[in-house]
Amino acid sequence: MDGLLYEKKNGFEGISDEERTEIFDFCAEYSNAITTAKTEREFSDLAISLLDKAGFVELGSKSSLKPGDRVYSVNRGKGVAAFVIGTDSIENGTNIVGAHIDSPRLDLKPNPLFEDGGMAYFKTHYYGGIRKYQWLNIPLSLHGVVVKRDGTQISVSIGEDKDDPIFCISDLLPHLAQRQSEKKVGAAFEAEKLNVIVGNIPCDDTEKNKLKYGVMKLLNEKYGICEADFITSELELVPAFQAKDLGLDRSMIAAYGHDDRVCAYTALRAVIETKKPAKTAVCLLVDKEEIGSEGNTGMQSRYFENTLAKVCSLCKESYNDLILRECLSNSACLSADVGAAYDANYAEVYEKNNSCFVNEGLLLTKYTGARGKSGASDANAEFVAKICGILDKAGVIWQTGELGRTDIGGGGTIACYVANLDIEVLDAGVPLLGMHSPYEVAGKFDIYMAYKGYKAFMNN
Repeated sequence: MDGLLYEKKNGFEGISDEERTEIFDFCAEYSNAITTAKTEREFSDLAISLLDKAGFVELGSKSSLKPGDRVYSVNRGKGVAAFVIGTDSIENGTNIVGAHIDSPRLDLKPNPLFEDGGMAYFKTHYYGGIRKYQWLNIPLSLHGVVVKRDGTQISVSIGEDKDDPIFCISDLLPHLAQRQSEKKVGAAFEAEKLNVIVGNIPCDDTEKNKLKYGVMKLLNEKYGICEADFITSELELVPAFQAKDLGLDRSMIAAYGHDDRVCAYTALRAVIETKKPAKTAVCLLVDKEEIGSEGNTGMQSRYFENTLAKVCSLCKESYNDLILRECLSNSACLSADVGAAYDANYAEVYEKNNSCFVNEGLLLTKYTGARGKSGASDANAEFVAKICGILDKAGVIWQTGELGRTDIGGGGTIACYVANLDIEVLDAGVPLLGMHSPYEVAGKFDIYMAYKGYKAFMNN
C-alpha cells in the first residue's frame, strides 16, 4: 500500500534543474546575510533594512491598522517583531514564526584589557553553550557597541574586512601538552584562560603598562574611546570566517551562527513575501535564547505581549484586554530553531530511527527538553497534525527528529515560553552538524524548505 510506511530520502533526489537553481540562489543570498550579520544587533539591523525595503513601517508611526498593513517594532536594537495584518479579526489569532538571533560567542568582560608575559590581552566571558577548545587558534573578529557617558553610541567592527587585523586565543603546543591531554576536556580548557591576544608593541608615551597603553591609543585614535568606556560597552568576539559552500557538490553551507540565524533569515524572508494573509502573520526575532531567554530582550520578557497588545488596539476601534487574551489563545506558532543532524562519526550518541538528517527537509520536533522531557514544550498531536497538513499541501518536504539519545541529549528553545502565553506551538527548523561550534553546517535543501514551510504557515 502506497504511504503505509514513513520513508525519508535526500531532498535533492529527483528535483529539477530549475528547482535546484532556485534553492542555490536563495541560499547564496542567505550566505551573504549571515556573513554580514554576526551578532544579534547586526542581524536586527539587517532585518530592519530588509523590512524597510519591503514596505514595512514602524509600528509607532501608525494610528490604526487595516488588512494588508505591514509594520514592525524593534526591541532595544536586539530583536524585531514584524506583522502583516490579516483579513480575519485580530482576536481570531495570529500565525507566528519565532526565532532567536543570538549565538554562542565570547563577550568581553567589563574590564577586559591586561598585559602579561610581553603580550596585551582581552579577558572574555563565554556566552551560551560552547566547547571551549573549539575557540582556540581560530581567527576572531570584534563586534559591538560602545556607549559614551553622553549617550553617543559607537559601532565597532574589527576583523571582517580583508585589510583588518584579526584576534585569536593561543593554544598549548603538543610538545608541552602531556598533562593537559590527560585531563578531561572540561577541565583541560579553562574559561579564565580564554584570553584573546590584542597587541605586542610597547608604547613609549607612558612608563607603565606600555602594552595596554599602546592598544588603548589605537582604539582611541579610531573610535575615540578610553579604557573606562569598556564598562558601558557590549563587545563580542565571533569567528572571522565567511559563510562558504561545503562539499564538491556545494550542497551545504558552513558558517558561524546558523543557530539560529538560519531560521531567523528564512522566517524574515517568509513574512516579507506574505502579502494579505487571512490571519495576521508575525515574524518574531528575539535575543538571549542561548542563556535561557532571560532579560528584557529574551522570550520570557513581556515585550511581545506588549507589542501584540498595541497591534490589537490599532486593529480595533474599541479595545480592551480581553481582545489581547483572545488573540493569544487563538494564535499558533512555529518555534523556528535548529536541531542536531545525525552524524555518522558519532553514531553512538544518536538514536538513528528518531534522528534528522542533512538535506532531508524541514525538521519538526514535537518535544524538546532533556531526560524525561524536563523543561520541554510537548506539542499536542492535533496541532502537529495541522502543521503536517499545511506543509504537505504546500509541497514542503519535512522530517522529524530528537536531539540525541534519551538521557544523553536534550535542549531547549523558545517554545515553552510561547506556550506559556496559551499559544499552540511546535518546533520547526533546520538540522545542523556541529551545532554551537564556530563553524556549523546546514544543508541548502533544508534551508529552502524552512523558508517555504514558514511562508506556507504564515499564509494558512
